[in-house]
Amino acid sequence: MVILRQEGRPEELSGFEAEATNNRMELRAAIEGLRALDGPHEVDLHTDSEYLRKGVTAWIEGWKRRGWRTAQGKAVQNRDLWQELEAAIERHEVRWHWIRGHSGVEWNERADALASAAIPREVGLVDDDAAVHIVLAVAYSGKMKRGAWAAMLRFGENEKDLHGVVEGATANQMHILGAALALEALKRPMRAHVYTTSDYLKDGATSWLGAWKARGWQTREGKNVSNREAWQRLDQQLGRHRLEWHVLSKDDDLEEMDGVKRAAKAELDS
Repeated sequence: MVILRQEGRPEELSGFEAEATNNRMELRAAIEGLRALDGPHEVDLHTDSEYLRKGVTAWIEGWKRRGWRTAQGKAVQNRDLWQELEAAIERHEVRWHWIRGHSGVEWNERADALASAAIPREVGLVDDDAAVHIVLAVAYSGKMKRGAWAAMLRFGENEKDLHGVVEGATANQMHILGAALALEALKRPMRAHVYTTSDYLKDGATSWLGAWKARGWQTREGKNVSNREAWQRLDQQLGRHRLEWHVLSKDDDLEEMDGVKRAAKAELDS
């Protein structure tokens, strides 16, 4: 989380729990952020979690009336944290705001980076000789409106390097297209580990694509999905292969990623 006061420098906080889910961590972040405030405050709390915002503003009173049961009579998940959050809110006047994740909002992007950096990492490719390992990187120039991608494919002792340039593409498009093009290079359906620095790519491929397709490539707000053609190209490959995604921090010291980044940069500059 990032705490922005009317005066003074931003305060950054982060932490790690070994046994957790995305929703529990959304709750924990809000709890610890409110607890970090010294005395009662008026608080504008911004989150990209609809689960968190709707839980506080729409669901929690009904849960309490029903003895911490949902409308369907099931036990409320994460009750312990909802009760902690309710206690943390009592001192403050909190206004809740939902913002879209990975949409370029400065402090949301910073909080996301802090959360990713808080996860202990064993940097290196997964020990799995029976699968292909695909390491992806991109380079982008807004001035030239030009992007480049590079990939390293490793299967056992065999290794292949791929790269290319796309004119007029955005940085997000390059992440999607790089993944699609690398997977297209596999001649048969494979099990693969894909390594990327892009949460946008991983979340889109694993969480968002199914819903987008079900809504006719519309977002929940009824808007056209950005980068639809690139996502559709990647989606064809997701149906061919069994993939496991690994998001690396930009600060992770992975030799293979460093090499792929250099290759993408060289391709962009060529």
